[in-house]
Amino acid sequence: MLSVNKTEEIEFSPELLTKFGEIVSRYPEGMQKSALLPILHEVQAVYNWLSTAMMDKVAQYLNIKPIEVYEVATFYTMFLLKPSGKYVLDVCRTGPCCLVGAERIMGHIEKRLGVKEGEVTEDGMFSWRGVECLAACGGGPVLQIGPEYTFYENLTEESVDRLIEELKNK
Repeated sequence: MLSVNKTEEIEFSPELLTKFGEIVSRYPEGMQKSALLPILHEVQAVYNWLSTAMMDKVAQYLNIKPIEVYEVATFYTMFLLKPSGKYVLDVCRTGPCCLVGAERIMGHIEKRLGVKEGEVTEDGMFSWRGVECLAACGGGPVLQIGPEYTFYENLTEESVDRLIEELKNK
């Protein structure tokens, strides 16, 4: 996993720029902004998050304004705007999930991992956060684990412990 300080100038690798070119070529001439989401995914796959410098460089590549990139990156919870663990545990914190124990699950994750929301474990393996609706209200409490964004429903403290152990042993 590479890390980049927000204030650093960044240069994307030739391989990453080649991927960008392949992605942009999928869209009609003059519609390069359509490539923004897949390009942001590629950048995050390399660096594990999106710094301001990275987003600025994407804007420059696509010939769009930086604010256009920020609007997208801040809207979608799949984009990480600060360094995160290898695995990001997203817990739905909206009403239906809270009614069936999401807050209890978030407290358990905090205690189990030993880090507060948004922090990264010492080994760099995990971070967690509460997110808005994951669209599985009937199976709450719900958790998704990135970067693959696998969903788990009807969570208990025991099922969360098993998931964490499985990820540790991967």
